[in-house]
Amino acid sequence: MPTKTAATATGHCLCKGVQYEVHGPLRPVVFCHCEMCRRTSGHFVAATACAREDLLLKSSASLQWYQSSASARRGFCAQCGASLFWDPTGEGRIAIMAGTLDSPTGLTAQGHIFAAEAGDYYHIDDGLPKSDGWGLALDVEAPG
Repeated sequence: MPTKTAATATGHCLCKGVQYEVHGPLRPVVFCHCEMCRRTSGHFVAATACAREDLLLKSSASLQWYQSSASARRGFCAQCGASLFWDPTGEGRIAIMAGTLDSPTGLTAQGHIFAAEAGDYYHIDDGLPKSDGWGLALDVEAPG
């Protein structure tokens, strides 16, 4: 894929087997508390997203994909186990786990989705908006 603009963000997994650049805007971070995200990450997920065509994989030899549902697959590093991407089928965006981005990100947290599925060992009390479904994530658009 040709580079359209200078990278607006870069990131990688723990072992650097998967490295990427983003060449476009990132949406604010959304925290997902759904059971699938909690089971793949060990806690809730903090994710941003970009247009699919704005994501450039610089190194992906250890990138593996797991089809977690009929509507999405999850990208992870087969070497270090890091969760990196959530890729919804047939959509023009891809979610990026915010913790894999290099600092500074310039991102802010927007809110919580699937809050009703949150683990019973923590409370969501940070004052950010909450949704029991997709609502908030679908309302958040990438800037620009």
